[in-house]
Amino acid sequence: MAFFARNRKADSSPSAPPAPVPTIKSDGWQYEKDELYYKIKHNIHTRLVDELNLEALDTMDIEDVRPELAKMVETLLHEEKALLNEEETRVLVSEIVDELRGYGPIEPFLRDPTVSDILINTYSHIYVERRGLLERTRSRFLDDRHLMNVLDRIVSRVGRRIDESTPMVDARLPDGSRVNAIIPPLSIDGPVVSIRRFAVDPLKMDDLIRFGALSKETGEFLAGCVRAKLNIMISGGTGAGKTTLLNVLSGFIPGNERIVTIEDAAELQLQQEHVVRLETRPPSIEGKGQVTPRELVINSLRMRPDRIIVGEVRGAEAFDMLQAMNTGHDGSLTTIHANTPRDSLTRLESMILMTGVQLPEKAMRFMTSSALDLIIQASRLPDGSRKIVSISEVVGMEGEMVTLQNIFVFEKKGIGEDGKVLGRFRATGIRPKFADKLEMAGIKLPPDLFSAEKFYE
Repeated sequence: MAFFARNRKADSSPSAPPAPVPTIKSDGWQYEKDELYYKIKHNIHTRLVDELNLEALDTMDIEDVRPELAKMVETLLHEEKALLNEEETRVLVSEIVDELRGYGPIEPFLRDPTVSDILINTYSHIYVERRGLLERTRSRFLDDRHLMNVLDRIVSRVGRRIDESTPMVDARLPDGSRVNAIIPPLSIDGPVVSIRRFAVDPLKMDDLIRFGALSKETGEFLAGCVRAKLNIMISGGTGAGKTTLLNVLSGFIPGNERIVTIEDAAELQLQQEHVVRLETRPPSIEGKGQVTPRELVINSLRMRPDRIIVGEVRGAEAFDMLQAMNTGHDGSLTTIHANTPRDSLTRLESMILMTGVQLPEKAMRFMTSSALDLIIQASRLPDGSRKIVSISEVVGMEGEMVTLQNIFVFEKKGIGEDGKVLGRFRATGIRPKFADKLEMAGIKLPPDLFSAEKFYE
């Protein structure tokens, strides 16, 4: 086989036989993987690395070489005097292949479409999120060094590094999943890794409606707002679905418009052809070469954009983004971490102050109110479901305050016997001031869309 680096050492001098390894006891194939199992796996993996041409292996279809790898593993198991049954051997082969070609113990979760988050709390604890709820898995790494090897493999592929001099890193996987890692000395107990996964096939508006994140009517309304080039900010907490919603809404941008995206770690999955993707860069080990979101926002204004999408606004770039919205770059989209629409406006003010520009409060609020048209509040409910809990119009200034008015809200009605949150979407009866702008853009709205008597289950 081409992936062999060399033949087995048949002519080398005899060495001491490996120490006997006791049999792993199991209950079916769902056996508890104790320290012994991981030592066996580590020994076999180490010996395979010595005997295989890993560069050649990377270029081959793994399914073609899997049978040959299985034979090698069985031979090594015999040499290690480890007695495993057929199913245990199959699992071990699969895990070793994941070590050679993928990301070790977390590889099966990266292939599982039901997993939305993978959380690694040091080498011995791996949690995953399914349908909005966390659960601990049986999988684990051998030790912190094993975890660091996998982490180095992840960050090196995007030109980044993580070590004691750079103990925090943001990276991404080839499928766009976002990776955040922090290691000692900042993380006291060992390396901690958080992976926010994204679907290989991006969700569409119909998917969100089917999942109950919003109603069909509100979905059509938001699609019209994007087509009419309203400036929209999506607010919500961690895991509320902000980026997913941003991806969905960006799908309604016409294909003939030039889109510039700005992100810390590129994760947006825009389907249009005319897209320019920009990504920040952390400083080098010498502390040089950093490129901030604010610098990218300023540069994007020179790139003749029709739309500017800031993946998440969290710092001084807020000032330049709002200025862009106020100077002809309509239809911009962004997300922000906040618990309510009002909180998101307060956060924007604090971000403007991070620039060092000493603006009066009224001037900052006027800038915000004139730039934004719509704030969408997303939330993750106690049952793990994500919903759009309010859609609010930014009306303008009233005295010293920015005026907001809810157009649609989600009303909670309790908890069902199955633990699911019960509720319904409804209109507040307020017709937004920008409704005329939607109609001028050719967006046809149902006459009773904003009626307070309308409820959307």
